[in-house]
Amino acid sequence: MNAPLPASARPALPPLPPQIGKYRVRARLGEGATSEVFLAHDEFRGVDVAIKRVRLGLLPESRESHFQRRFFAAEAALVGRLNHPNVVQILDAVADDAAPYLVMEYVRGVTLRRFCRADALLPLEQIAEIGFKCAMALSYVYRLGVIHRDVKPANLIAVLDGEQIVDVKITDFGSAFNQASDATQVYRVGSLAYMSPEQLDGDALDCRADIYSLAAVLYHLIAGRPPFDATRQAAIMHQIYNQDVLPLRTLREGVPQRLDDLILQALAKDRAQRPAGWEQFAGALSALVAEHEVPRGSTQRVLDSERFNLLRSLEFFQGFGDVELWEVVHRAHWQRLAYGHAIYRKGQEGDDFHILAGGGVDVYRDGERVARLGKGDTIGEMAYLAPNPELRVHAADVFVTEPATTISFTPQTLSQLSTPTRSLFDSAFIKLLVRRLHAAHEALAQPRRIL
Repeated sequence: MNAPLPASARPALPPLPPQIGKYRVRARLGEGATSEVFLAHDEFRGVDVAIKRVRLGLLPESRESHFQRRFFAAEAALVGRLNHPNVVQILDAVADDAAPYLVMEYVRGVTLRRFCRADALLPLEQIAEIGFKCAMALSYVYRLGVIHRDVKPANLIAVLDGEQIVDVKITDFGSAFNQASDATQVYRVGSLAYMSPEQLDGDALDCRADIYSLAAVLYHLIAGRPPFDATRQAAIMHQIYNQDVLPLRTLREGVPQRLDDLILQALAKDRAQRPAGWEQFAGALSALVAEHEVPRGSTQRVLDSERFNLLRSLEFFQGFGDVELWEVVHRAHWQRLAYGHAIYRKGQEGDDFHILAGGGVDVYRDGERVARLGKGDTIGEMAYLAPNPELRVHAADVFVTEPATTISFTPQTLSQLSTPTRSLFDSAFIKLLVRRLHAAHEALAQPRRIL
């Protein structure tokens, strides 16, 4: 076995370019055979960005250069289109003759390759959560007519807060198949260890090819090894076509049967036997968490997937799309309140309002109960909407009578939402107020009937 070269003997990296286009370069983030990735700063927007540039020196007429430009064109076609919290945004593409480059959202994190080693495996709960978020993001991408075709650990970035994974983002759409594109596209691309049989064949693809690839990634994260592995490519291809995948329960303790069955189903060689679409696959992953099939971590925290599906079930959010729901998941203030907790007291001033996501509360005026509220009801919206402080004083006491989960907002919270999400909020509020006015009108017109 050869000893590693000393640092002084390794080939020196080319000097850092001070500028790429209008972007000031700060550091080199990584490099490959055909491209380099730099951390740069966008002075106009005041944010850091990641720039992926085709390596200088590729022969302009070489086969490698030809394919690299095709991959660049595939990503360039998606500039500004991928607006999802779990997809790295492609902000700009510059078709420079010498070295074309892409400008992307900069994500502070690491790829999931770090967690594919047997000595660095993630908890099963977190793997299911990662799978759910990636499935929902790839569903969004597929609705835009795009199949990623290269879903692998190196193209999934774990967003970190310290050492804790708080989110995941999908990147690198260079191999993507765009169903809306008229341009001739490259076939038989991807990473062999995660490719479905039909993708290896160069067959026509649908979302089930990416479902297979994501399942292969989840398998790797759970077991510490990919579904198929060999030293030679021909051997891996033979396994993909002919060999059954080992059940995960034989490779890691504590894997529930339903999780094992779901991953193996998604890795079926016949795509007709896989989950039919992203919603089905994502729903099955979230159900494993919600129904406590997957062991929960010691913190017992509420996972983003649970919050997302909870919002989906509430009438207030019925008009919201997936992207807007994820924004609410991350911006809202979530609380679990015990029996007897006072959400508001008479005479208290405030401008927050709550949507009751579970449990129950009672409303009292001068010691007499006047209302009992449950899942989906709102509390405090009138004080929230009040135009001046004098009208933001609560006229009733509101107590938790059944352990409750609330989603709360303030004017400051809503000011941080994107314009489309804020518009949906306003629309939901109008519908809520119309129902309240109608109920008040009925109470005045037919008091006996209401009582």
